[in-house]
Amino acid sequence: MTVSLTINGDQHTSTAAGWESLLSVMRDEIGLRGSKDACDQGECGSCSVVLDGTLVCSCLIMIGDCEDASITTVEGLAGSGALHAVQEALLDEGGVQCGFCTPGFVVAGAHLLEANPHPTEDEIREALSGNICRCTGYGGILRALELLSNAPSGGDA
Repeated sequence: MTVSLTINGDQHTSTAAGWESLLSVMRDEIGLRGSKDACDQGECGSCSVVLDGTLVCSCLIMIGDCEDASITTVEGLAGSGALHAVQEALLDEGGVQCGFCTPGFVVAGAHLLEANPHPTEDEIREALSGNICRCTGYGGILRALELLSNAPSGGDA
């Protein structure tokens, strides 16, 4: 099966079997390894990407369903060599430890702030509810997004 899709603004063609996950194609065929493969069941959020404007777990999306799709991964968020505002805030607020969950939190946080530059604490918690962290206790992650949500520009996310 041949599937054409756009990832982080770049055109790609995959010849993977249609039942293979978007995550495995991104990591193994295209070489984008920022999205992590942790649970393979859509439970942890470490593989979160934005697919045609919707936050999804890429381990649950079959590549055969991605024809002409537009996907943004954690690699596609940062500008030329600079960190994304969510990445900076996570570093500043101690929201990163082992880093395994970080790509999913970055993508979910950026997606939230793009749609709602000034979310409430409850809205932040809801937006991040599909992501699991085993190291940080969530305090630094929540502080980082609260900091950006209170920034006059919404953290430029």
